[in-house]
Amino acid sequence: MSPLSSLDAAREAVSALLAGGVRCVVVCPGSRSAPLAYALAEAEGRGHLELVVRIDERAGGFTALGAALSSGRPTAVVTTSGSAVGNLVPAVMEANHAEVPLIVLSADRPEELHGTGANQTTEQFDLFGEHVRFAATVEAGASPSSPVRTALSAATGALEGVPAGPVQLNLCFREPLVPEDGWEPPHGGWDAPPVQPYAYRRPPVAALGGLPPRRTVVLAGHGAGPLAEAFAAAHGLPLLAEPTSNARFGGHAVGPYRLLLEGHPGALIERVVLFGRPTLSRPVTALLAREGVQTALYHARPAAWFREGRRRERLIDDLDVLSGFAGRGAEGWLDAWLLAGAAAQEAVDRIIAGPGAVLTGPRLAQLVWETSHGQLMLGSSNGIRDVDLAASPPTQPLARVFANRGLAGIDGAISTATGLWLGRRTPTTLFLGDLTLLHDAGGLLIGDGEAEPDLRAVVLNDAGGAIFGVLEHGRVGGDPEARPGAAAAVERLFGTPHHADLRALAAAYGVRHTLVRTSAEAAAALSAPRRSGREIIEARLDRAGLRGLHARIRAAVEDAVGVRS
Repeated sequence: MSPLSSLDAAREAVSALLAGGVRCVVVCPGSRSAPLAYALAEAEGRGHLELVVRIDERAGGFTALGAALSSGRPTAVVTTSGSAVGNLVPAVMEANHAEVPLIVLSADRPEELHGTGANQTTEQFDLFGEHVRFAATVEAGASPSSPVRTALSAATGALEGVPAGPVQLNLCFREPLVPEDGWEPPHGGWDAPPVQPYAYRRPPVAALGGLPPRRTVVLAGHGAGPLAEAFAAAHGLPLLAEPTSNARFGGHAVGPYRLLLEGHPGALIERVVLFGRPTLSRPVTALLAREGVQTALYHARPAAWFREGRRRERLIDDLDVLSGFAGRGAEGWLDAWLLAGAAAQEAVDRIIAGPGAVLTGPRLAQLVWETSHGQLMLGSSNGIRDVDLAASPPTQPLARVFANRGLAGIDGAISTATGLWLGRRTPTTLFLGDLTLLHDAGGLLIGDGEAEPDLRAVVLNDAGGAIFGVLEHGRVGGDPEARPGAAAAVERLFGTPHHADLRALAAAYGVRHTLVRTSAEAAAALSAPRRSGREIIEARLDRAGLRGLHARIRAAVEDAVGVRS
């Protein structure tokens, strides 16, 4: 059999991707990857998939990751050879720990050029190491169909005992890299199919039966899903749900739960049933490690975020067995949590939204939570923790909530949110800090002719890294009069102050910009009817008093609940 031309090999790869359910591919331009680009243009012209072009591979990787997250489909990103592939490492690492089916299609030089000093030639195979479920190099001229099929099975979790996650196909191409003279892609293009809006449907959970009464709580971590809410409701148990659990709603959910874990009624907890991955707060970590508290993790499928035997919880893959472990709520147990939660919520609201209160991160988080519909992405750092602290659980979910919590980095937030919109074509809100925005400012670049997302980015701009002020570093640098050198070092190394002009940045990328400074201005901007396209709502805040604000919130909650922790 004669070897395939580069374009024919690329066409085979694209056909296998389509057969495996890929409907969106992000292309980062380059010469060695040109056969893939031409083959993908042909597929898009026939209406088989959507092409998205990004010049920055890191932005491209996170865009593909976001599209895979929201659509649930495997999504591919194409890069040329050389350092281009290395720019995908952050997105691949996140996809690994978050179990996202991200397909890396890295173009490469043929074998005879390796070791010769040829331009843009390096060892690309297995570049991502243990962060991918499968990696293969397809030599120039060989058929890629079988490796592509295997990669798709690995990416989507179809291989027994292997969680879903990223894969790499390293495709070698020889010249010629361009199609024959007179080539033209088919006319037409991708027409995004209509997507049904997100609607909550409660999963079925067996009735209580004769379960023993216990002081159990249901803890819903990242990715837990509505099953956690249904389980808590069926068993009469309080629900302690992180925002990205997509279970933070319903009559059993307790909003400011983390402020109640060390005092009343948290000190009385006997058992914890865990759904998903807890990622946000040290009080939760302390609860799961508390001596005398029995813990169980619902573990129905392989997981990438922990190794068996490394966590304390008992792993349970059967809901009936989990029911036996949890029991039903002891008399007065749920009421104690709901009463304490209501009192705590009122205390939080009084501090952050009472008369004379200035606009703060927790208050902005409340407003974002209450006004976001469709899709909501929370950037890492203080913003997601502010939502966890202050956002009151609604009766029914208002939006699907996302975050890059696989590794909880600030990488690629804008690009991921753009990808979320691409995957569902539904209004998307991104709540993030100023440094998170600046870290992925290149993600704002969308070329002429590319689809512009319906994306609202709400930026908490306190001119630096405020999260470090509420961690141990805040104590190190907390007394500038007594230790001015320590305070200056902490501010420089962790606070990382800046004077970036976000209005000018938005204008440079053609994005609308609104500045708010008060709660009333923020509420008005967030409640206004959304316009199509992209906008940045910048809330300019002062982080100097953040540590004191959290201390006042804790004190108010302790007083309101009546038992000091």
